[in-house]
Amino acid sequence: MRRPIGSLLMVICVLKITFAPIFAEDWPEWRGKGRNGIWTESGILDKFPEKGLTAVWRTPIHGGFAGPAVAAGHVFVTDFKRSSGKKGMERALCLDEKSGKILWTREWDADYQGISYDTGPRATPTVDGDRVYIVGGSGTLLCLNARTGDVIWRKDYVKDYRMQMPTWGIASAPLVDGDRLIAIVGGQPDAKVIAFDKMTGKEIWRALPSDSEQGYSQPVIVAARGTRQLIIWDPTAVVALDPATGKTYWQHPFRINLGLTLATPVFDGSRLLVSSFYNGSMLLDLAKEKASVIWKGKSNSEINTDGLHAVVNTPVIDGDYIYGICSYGQFRCLNLKTGERIWETMEVTKEKARWASGFIVRHGDRYFINNDRGELIIAKLSAQGYQEISRTQLIKPTSNPGNRRELGAVNWSHPAYANRHIVARNDEEIISVSLK
Repeated sequence: MRRPIGSLLMVICVLKITFAPIFAEDWPEWRGKGRNGIWTESGILDKFPEKGLTAVWRTPIHGGFAGPAVAAGHVFVTDFKRSSGKKGMERALCLDEKSGKILWTREWDADYQGISYDTGPRATPTVDGDRVYIVGGSGTLLCLNARTGDVIWRKDYVKDYRMQMPTWGIASAPLVDGDRLIAIVGGQPDAKVIAFDKMTGKEIWRALPSDSEQGYSQPVIVAARGTRQLIIWDPTAVVALDPATGKTYWQHPFRINLGLTLATPVFDGSRLLVSSFYNGSMLLDLAKEKASVIWKGKSNSEINTDGLHAVVNTPVIDGDYIYGICSYGQFRCLNLKTGERIWETMEVTKEKARWASGFIVRHGDRYFINNDRGELIIAKLSAQGYQEISRTQLIKPTSNPGNRRELGAVNWSHPAYANRHIVARNDEEIISVSLK
């Protein structure tokens, strides 16, 4: 007996839905692809198990703040193996994403003399196809074969470009743009930013004088008015460059105390947000040829803050609101249009302490937040307040915070969200945990 064609079509549709592949993605650079801190994978758990999460694998490593990158079945991370005093070896490691087995390592001499927080490297590896770009805390830039770890080309910011080491070392991860690798170098003359040929290391262009520290923020590329703009935020100004030539499109002064530009500039629509520990936040409008200030915080105090004074974390823009962690761990919501504070809570960090922080990643209509106590949180954020869905311990905090903290240590390393797993590290190990 023949089955009616309508029934066959229904069966086919059901099979397609049932066996449709769950979308997965890599995390090839700082804050994921595009550096926007948005995780788009499906098939992720709604809340954590009552007994907590169990690591798929754990692999011992040495100290470092640099978060991992995940691409093409591999995990890339850097660390610092101390030999004596502030000297030792920095390493790039490549691990198998499924098992955590170390596939290769690449070592080079490193001297952290003059660098505060000498735990290890700060910059997340940048993966581009069969190459991975590494920046060490003392200014070594390496282009490595992602499969073997072989050195393809190498630069030394201090020796090659006369860079003056900033107080907290080199933290900016290089950015791949077409055939270019764009890096914040802080070199002389007029080489605060350099674009290299990503294949050969040959210099393509250099831009901006290095008459101030280069800061610690990450370069990002945004599209405003149909024009691609390379955003550089240093302790003197927010600057937009042509990523192809290094030509300056516009710049807005924003003097930052002690060079503390840490948070990554956040772009949404035509608006660009930057936020600093001492000097608060500034929101720019990029809708016209020359960017204009929408609002700017009035406080230059880490304590008497008037809006959002971010430090280790990068805020997020969601609709008409800004969410971020302030100087002493206050999780805050601001009105995007005015910069006014709508609410704050201490529930995320649990401790009102200098530099208390966390990393915020958007996933659909909710957020995954890694606080510096080593906890992982799922929450929803709105103008009405902070709504926590689930919380669990993810990894042990091991880094010296430089001040008195309840747990005696912090975790200041941004994890990777890749292929329905979270990959996180401290100064003792790197772990992979399923979030399916």
